[in-house]
Amino acid sequence: MNLTFVIVLIAYVAIMIAIAAWFGRASAMRDGEDFVLAGKSLPTWVLAGTLLATFVGSGSIIGGANFIYSNGPLAGILFFAGTFCGIIVLYFIAPKVRKNGFRTVPELFESKFGRPVRVAGTVLILVAFIGITAYQFTGAGYILTLITPLSTTQATIVATVLITFLSLSGGLKSVAWTDFLSTVLIVISLLGALVWVFLNDLGGVGSYVERLDPAFKSFTGVLGPWQILGYFLPLFLLILGDQNMHQRLAAARSPKVARNATILFFIGAALIVAPIILLASGSTILMPEINPDMAILALAEGEFTPAGIGAVLLVAALALIVTTGSSYLLTCSGNVVYDLAFIKDKSRGDSKAGVLVGRFSVLAIALLGYIMVQFFESVLALQMYAYTMYGAAITPAVLAALFWKRVTAAGALSSMIAGGVVTILWEVSGKSGEINSVIPALPAAVVVLVIVSLVTATKRGRATRSATDETSVRS
Repeated sequence: MNLTFVIVLIAYVAIMIAIAAWFGRASAMRDGEDFVLAGKSLPTWVLAGTLLATFVGSGSIIGGANFIYSNGPLAGILFFAGTFCGIIVLYFIAPKVRKNGFRTVPELFESKFGRPVRVAGTVLILVAFIGITAYQFTGAGYILTLITPLSTTQATIVATVLITFLSLSGGLKSVAWTDFLSTVLIVISLLGALVWVFLNDLGGVGSYVERLDPAFKSFTGVLGPWQILGYFLPLFLLILGDQNMHQRLAAARSPKVARNATILFFIGAALIVAPIILLASGSTILMPEINPDMAILALAEGEFTPAGIGAVLLVAALALIVTTGSSYLLTCSGNVVYDLAFIKDKSRGDSKAGVLVGRFSVLAIALLGYIMVQFFESVLALQMYAYTMYGAAITPAVLAALFWKRVTAAGALSSMIAGGVVTILWEVSGKSGEINSVIPALPAAVVVLVIVSLVTATKRGRATRSATDETSVRS
């Protein structure tokens, strides 16, 4: 156990707990909107930080590093390209999302399609987001085992408790500010580690390129085009329809703040993703036999970085994961409060009762997430399942609700069911190891959405015309 690592860890945890406790005060947490949307008060920099910290978590520092270590840096660019393409699209829809001001995605569904679609959407979102929350617990546990003498099980439990506390106390206000501060730490540590490792361990960029496995020098690495697409699409689809993204944009001070924050989100993502790609691929040279999940975390060992840099790198990685986990726990609690518990009484959801139910739901969801962790072999496997479940089952309906006037409730509901069912069947069949489930699930969801919407819209139009003709004859 390295004392420097422990000191940096304790300092970070103490600051995060202090922020959570500050925003958890009764005077700072007046109602449900404060808990879920931070009172629609987030400024540009804080909003950008929480957008970034929410989306770039264990799936990047561990799952993404696993992918890059196994397939090469150029394939890693394609893996993360979904994030950047998604942010670009998010820039254009940000003002509309802020103007709508929905607290949850299912609220959008009810405004467009009615309550049955809202309830179905809530169930699917919870299934996907509990999975995303679960692999944050695993990822944070990995890091704690490197810093402390805790076993993997013990470390995962400690991580679960920490992430749960941050969500439980101050709601989005505390989550957003801890996200912002964690993002600053993450960017500084990754860039510092990148410079040190390339100059002192790899011998510079030229040496890195020369020593890289030849199989990793093509854009697809050792994967085929369909497999690459199977990794690109889940990230792209998730960011477009991610309830976390929509909630944070709705929590902006204004539509202009929401749009400007997405620009900073894009820049911040580049400052994090580029070092992850280079460091993880560098690990294939420095440590060719390690567990791919540890491609970046293992660089914190004294053999490759000084204790100070290694400590900050590990704690920054922990910060990245903790902030993402707390964000997904919080957004799930919003679904329970507004889309289940108080679906018939919005005023109670916005009251102190909403805060209380939200906090209890955080505890319940954390427990379910911890249980789910036990059923997946790696962070990357759980990551792809969760992203696909959301991206295929929810995102097509979200985009249709925002931009396609002819979409119907039947089309949206059928699309959700098709996307969710195909994802589950593909995972159960065991074929996801060859081709990710998004490849069959997304086309199924989109085709069903379009066909059912067009058919039901036509029937509705015929029924309307028939009723009009009958009225004309009677008159």
